[in-house]
Amino acid sequence: MKSSSLRLLATLKTLKKGNPALWVTIASLLFLASAQPSANGLDFPMTTSLTLPNSKNLTVASNPSAASLSAQIAEMALVATLSRQVEVARTTNGAKRVARLIMAEEYGWGDYQFECLNSLWTRESHWNYKAHNYSSGAHGIPQALPAVKMEIISSDWRTNPVTQIRWGLRYIDIRYISPCKAWSKFKQSNYY
Repeated sequence: MKSSSLRLLATLKTLKKGNPALWVTIASLLFLASAQPSANGLDFPMTTSLTLPNSKNLTVASNPSAASLSAQIAEMALVATLSRQVEVARTTNGAKRVARLIMAEEYGWGDYQFECLNSLWTRESHWNYKAHNYSSGAHGIPQALPAVKMEIISSDWRTNPVTQIRWGLRYIDIRYISPCKAWSKFKQSNYY
């Protein structure tokens, strides 16, 4: 599928004038290709809000209609990438990969800090975005308490592991400065 997508993109790049209906069809097909098939038809990611880059900051061709089209394609590609990231994070190993990537890109934390985070969130939830503590109400990968606190990142915190990861990393950064300091607190108190 990857090579066919690359061939499709190469063909699209060679088109000098695009037919808007063709682009809409292509975007729809790319979106559907990123959805996961299931017994119930297609399961679409549960993301309810996305922040897209400002189209003015994107480098595009000088033709205004081509510029607008290029910006739309760039935004659609970003949405597809973010949707894929959510789907990847629904598994334990995928959530770990996404967390490691966000840690490195947004916080500058490396492998040592990831090992502490891995220990912490393995103890808390086993990296399960559906984890819920019925006695306390803590929820998700970072076991936010109360869980509704994660709305500061996005309202889809119940079903979006990336929202949970982002909230958990932000919480650790604000409260403990690093995952290793949060892990140290957890080892002392059995909570962080």
